[in-house]
Amino acid sequence: MNLFALMARHGYALTFGLLLAEAIGLPFPAALALVAAGAAVAAHALWGPYVFLAAVSALLLGDTVQFWLGRYMGWGLLGFLCRVSINPETCILRSAESFYKRGKVTLVIAKFIPGVNTMAAPLAGSMKMRFWQFLQLDFAGALVYAITYLVVGYVSRDFLKAILSGFHAAGRAMEAVIVAALIVYAIYRIVQFRKHKVYRVVPRIQVQELAARLASEDANKVRIVDVRSHGYYDSGGERIKGSIRIEPNNLEEEIKNLPKDKDIYLYCT
Repeated sequence: MNLFALMARHGYALTFGLLLAEAIGLPFPAALALVAAGAAVAAHALWGPYVFLAAVSALLLGDTVQFWLGRYMGWGLLGFLCRVSINPETCILRSAESFYKRGKVTLVIAKFIPGVNTMAAPLAGSMKMRFWQFLQLDFAGALVYAITYLVVGYVSRDFLKAILSGFHAAGRAMEAVIVAALIVYAIYRIVQFRKHKVYRVVPRIQVQELAARLASEDANKVRIVDVRSHGYYDSGGERIKGSIRIEPNNLEEEIKNLPKDKDIYLYCT
């Protein structure tokens, strides 16, 4: 039984469950679920307002949970979410860069951006955004996201039906293609995981050890860099004495100004 047939039978619960799962960070096809639900509405198998309410409620609930987890767990949660990302070394940075360039309006469009959609709510929580402000922006984003894919499914019902009929006619050949695609994707994820495994272990130095080096004769060979991202940095706040500030969301340009003849130590939130 395909997703569209399931939608006709259990559409409201399936829509709510799949969107909630994606909102809390699980790799479920929320957009496809909305498209299928839209097609079911067009076929009069589901009632549009109930589907819309289920979708928006699930997104808001999942994002709210992520927001408060981000508020109290901070980088622990963000790190966990990034461990299932294909590119863990850019996972948080990409989301933070979106906040830096677009501001809080990122929450309105985040659900359309792979990677950012999972990180936006907990990142907003960890940045101490006011909850009611978050809720308003997230609600707007949920509305736009749900309406967009429901409309796509609604207007493309006949096209989707034709595609499914083709899949059914292809029979086992189509099943073999899908299985092969899943195997290739699994291999790709494994290769990417192994490739970026080095980024999961970051060399660290103890405060006492660095302080001792700064007090020694080779203190002039040390450069301390504040790399707190935009949402965590207070321009009026204190920094480690002698440190310089760079913006991690503009790293490609900032790194050109760092000295090549010194040991560089980074610190962040």
